[in-house]
Amino acid sequence: MHKKNHDMTTKPSKKASAEQLLYANLLEKGMCFGLVSMIITFALYVSGIMPAVVPLGEIANYWTMPVHEYLEAINRNFLQQEHAPTGWAWLRLLGKGDFLNFLPVAILSGVTILCCAAIVPGLFKRGDKAVGLMALATALILFLAASGIVGGGAH
Repeated sequence: MHKKNHDMTTKPSKKASAEQLLYANLLEKGMCFGLVSMIITFALYVSGIMPAVVPLGEIANYWTMPVHEYLEAINRNFLQQEHAPTGWAWLRLLGKGDFLNFLPVAILSGVTILCCAAIVPGLFKRGDKAVGLMALATALILFLAASGIVGGGAH
């Protein structure tokens, strides 16, 4: 008996889905917003318009330090708080130019979470439950990791 040779491969579509377009558009807007924010906050810092925790002339002394040592050193030398600003404690220092620069980094880091969460409803609506669950799980895992709720992230 002779079997017909059927080509079971499917060619990928060259047309982006609505979810792909939504993801890409949100990513582009979030990236542009984060980049513009980074330029603005950096200009506020280096211009001296916003006071800094670490004086601009002294920041080079700290560049070679690992993050935890840097935070301990600036706490000891400038902040004199009970604990160094770890995790999300930098939010209390947004009035300082050097810590304001963390905000665009957090925005850029969080854009992916927003993109993953935004496409979930469309994926479920069109019946793509497996990908919808993966996108939802990705958004939740990234959110939990960034939040520090589960103990390992954001510290």
